[in-house]
Amino acid sequence: MLIHLLVLNYNGSRLLAECLPSVLEAAQGSRYSCAVTVIDNASSDDSLALLAGRFPAVGVARRPNRGLCSFNDVVAELPGPVAVLLNNDIKLRADCIDPLVEPLLEPGGDSACFMTAPRCYQFDGVTYDGFKTAVSWRFGLVQATALFRGCAAQLDQPGLTASAGAALAVDCRKFVALGGFDPLYLPGRLEDLDFAYRGHQAGYHARYVPASVVYHLGMASFAAAFGRTGCDHLALRNTLLFQWKNLRHPLHLGRQVLGLPLRLLADACRAPWAAPAERWPFARALRDALRRWGELNQSGYRARHERGRERQFFARFHPRRIHSAVGSA
Repeated sequence: MLIHLLVLNYNGSRLLAECLPSVLEAAQGSRYSCAVTVIDNASSDDSLALLAGRFPAVGVARRPNRGLCSFNDVVAELPGPVAVLLNNDIKLRADCIDPLVEPLLEPGGDSACFMTAPRCYQFDGVTYDGFKTAVSWRFGLVQATALFRGCAAQLDQPGLTASAGAALAVDCRKFVALGGFDPLYLPGRLEDLDFAYRGHQAGYHARYVPASVVYHLGMASFAAAFGRTGCDHLALRNTLLFQWKNLRHPLHLGRQVLGLPLRLLADACRAPWAAPAERWPFARALRDALRRWGELNQSGYRARHERGRERQFFARFHPRRIHSAVGSA
């Protein structure tokens, strides 16, 4: 049984030097045979030289810089049944692989499980970072968060999760069948929620596995490339794209109709006191989302529009109810 550990990298030689040793240690500590591969997204730093010099046993797959979408064709070519998808700013606890992948393996696995998510802390080993994820609504926009009220009491409780983030394991066949990550969201943000939602609509479910522990630096590449304001802009724009692409239930359409004008009004009220670069954040996100309307309508990465399951997704993973999301889909 071969398990693939895939590390996505773009200009992250410093992060690879710090984090990759833990990935190799976890691979060696697993009861399964593990192959570690770095997917390099056309880095212009010394990432490739570092890998060749310090980590010659690590495979390298060179791809154009397409964010998480670079995982898509690599996973499609893998011979093994399960892949662990990692950002380059993730460290693994030495014993994290086996509990993370076992729900995806047969026999003894969960045939409806298409994805698993570990318990994630920041590099300090104390501050919780995810990935037991809840979803809710706030003024017309979907919010996916692991830092919901009461989350601290549930960190060690296995169950279901609405999404994952910088570290997850996938059933390779189901990942490919679902299409992987949608390039609509490039350069990134919310493509993981979109993938998880499509899995739910297809009749699968994602499991939170707290016995598997990882550590995350967080926004290491994105913050450097786009800054905090740019990251927030992408999150707003892609939230709109996620909703327009996936949601059809009248209740959810109504939330948008009522909430989005309030956000534009809030933009107008804040504008006189905001710095020029920070004015009209929602209006700018709305404009940029509308510019992708043609891509949205042509997307081949669509979920099944089953209103019952759509409503179930938001009911099951509401922050007040996610503690009970421990059964099957």
